[in-house]
Parts: sequence; structure tokens; C-alpha cells
Amino acid sequence: MDARRMGGVAGAGLLLVAAPGAALAHMPYLLPNVFDTVERDHVTVQASFTEDPFIPEVVMKSDAFHVLGANGRTPITAVTYLRDLAVFEAPIPAKGAYRISSGERLGRKGKMFKSAAGQWEMTGEGAERPAGVELVDVQSVTLAEVYVSRGAPTNEALTVTGKGLELRPITHPSAIFADQPARFELTFDGKPVSGADVEVYRSAGIYDGRKKLDGEIKTDAKGGFALTPPDAGTYLALIRHRTAAPVGAETPYRSYSYSLTFEATE
Repeated sequence: MDARRMGGVAGAGLLLVAAPGAALAHMPYLLPNVFDTVERDHVTVQASFTEDPFIPEVVMKSDAFHVLGANGRTPITAVTYLRDLAVFEAPIPAKGAYRISSGERLGRKGKMFKSAAGQWEMTGEGAERPAGVELVDVQSVTLAEVYVSRGAPTNEALTVTGKGLELRPITHPSAIFADQPARFELTFDGKPVSGADVEVYRSAGIYDGRKKLDGEIKTDAKGGFALTPPDAGTYLALIRHRTAAPVGAETPYRSYSYSLTFEATE
């Protein structure tokens, strides 16, 4: 697609498909069986980590799975864990919009360093470590979310917590349309994150020959960005943010990953 339509830089997304770092970094995702439940009182959700959205590879385990709607936050405790994915039902008891979330998850620990360009890079993700650059300890933190609606979407589920890496929808995620811009704001601990990379993936067929990485977008000075899905289908927006860890954390730095699964309709 024309990268300008995604708000990114032409060619950047295509290069990332083949980049060693992109190939080695698993991304978290949630995928419901439907995005509009109509009159159903639940959706069935799969949760996994993958290098190829939305093909499950590594099971996602969490003690904080939950669904947020007009009736508040409901923990999800009945989860089936397989080797490649987790499966659970999220209750949708009344009409409105709901945010289904993995909750913030602490993950593996590793090492990272600052590249010559000043960007934090994880060891083992393909970037070459400059000579003499110090390695620091880092722990991954992941959060995967998806919005579903039963009938007309409402706004209660759009509220952010002001903690960690979050995506605040400006365009309602249940009202995203193909070939029309959808707007969001990226925050960390309630403050805008400028200059962050947002990778946008599409659910491509195995044999259709189309690349899954549709483009890369940078957030503006206020943490805002817009994406324009070229076609109807299922998409995933992925953001990574590496920064100092809070006081008392097990490592001095953390690598945050946030993903939002969404559907674009005609």
C-alpha cells in the first residue's frame, strides 16, 4: 500500500518485514471470534504471542485477564491454556462497548543497549551492538487489548488508567472503516509519548502474497497518530517503549509492548 496513507514513511514498513529484529520479537495479541456480538452475551478470545499475526505460537498466560464495560471491570478466571495459545470466554452482558485486556504482564528478563542512533535495542533481536556500549538489565512488560461491541458502541470502556503504556482511542475502535483515518493517542503513565513507532499489521492469508506489515507510523509531539486501513479486515497495532523502570522494580529498565487488535469494516 502507499505508506503515506498509513501516516508512515514510504518503504519503512517493507524493510521491517525482512529485518532480523522484527522477525525475532514476538508480539502479544488478543483475537475475538467476533467484534460485533449482535445479541450474543459473550465472545470467545484467543491469546498468544506470535511473529506472524494472527497465527498463535507461544501461549499467553495472565492472572489479570479481564473485560471492562458499562458494568465495570470483570475478571476472567476460566482460561484454558494450551501450548500455543490461551482460550477464554469474555462476558458481554448488555449492549455497549467492551475492552478485553490481558492486563499488564511482567515477562522475561534480558539485556539491552543504546544504538548509535540513540535507540534502545534488545540483545538477540538483530541490531548490532556498538563497541564499548554498556549492556543494561531489562524486563519485558506486555499488554494486549481488543474492543468488541454489542449493538451501538458506548464510551465507558475507552477510559485509560494513567499507568504504563496505553493507547487512548480518539476514533472509537468499534467504528473503524476501511480507507478512513482512525485516530489514537499514545501515553505512558498518563503523559503523551512523542516519536514512538507504531507498527500496523493486517491479517493476510497464507497464500495471497500480501505483506502483513502495512506500515509504520510515528506519534506526534502530543502522542497522537492516525492510521488508515486500506481494506476491510482484522488489524493489529503494535507499540514498543523502552524506559527506566519504576522504583523497586526487579530491573533498572523495562521494555513495554502494547498491542491493539481491531477490525476495519466497509
